Amino acid sequence: MTTAFSQTAFTRGQATPQLPTMPSGWPIGSYDSYEGAQRAVDHLADSKFPVEDVTIVGVEPMLVERVAGRLSWGRVLTSGALSGAWFGLFVGLLLSMFTAGAGFAPILIGLLSGVGFGMVFAAISYGATRGKRDFVSSSQLVARRYDVLSQPRNAEKGRELLAQLELHRPAF
Repeated sequence: MTTAFSQTAFTRGQATPQLPTMPSGWPIGSYDSYEGAQRAVDHLADSKFPVEDVTIVGVEPMLVERVAGRLSWGRVLTSGALSGAWFGLFVGLLLSMFTAGAGFAPILIGLLSGVGFGMVFAAISYGATRGKRDFVSSSQLVARRYDVLSQPRNAEKGRELLAQLELHRPAF
């Protein structure tokens, strides 16, 4: 994964494709979880393998939505009140910092206004669904398997290193 603080392909003199492109390379390992593929690439890096030639590819992607619980008017209004309270508290604190001698009044007004507006906006949002989505969930993109690819010039060495990793892995 590349972040703003990590070394990118540009700093190595290579151009990273800006448009979606198919991955290239030969398969050197296949894993049932992303954690397994990540562990394999970490082992390659620890073994001084040129990991800039490596790509992790998620094969057969799926969108998985995990239902966390039932959504009710009480839960919606409570959530709206809490998020509104945080915003109102923030605004109230800002107002109290820039108003001389105001005391706690701006903080209290901001907090109460935030709770009220948060509840109103949450109620409007939930009411607009008309009961078509009465649950809370989170979505995740997962793959059936994760293949580790390497450029052909280093693929054989990568296979050897990953075979060594599997040999030294404790059996459960």
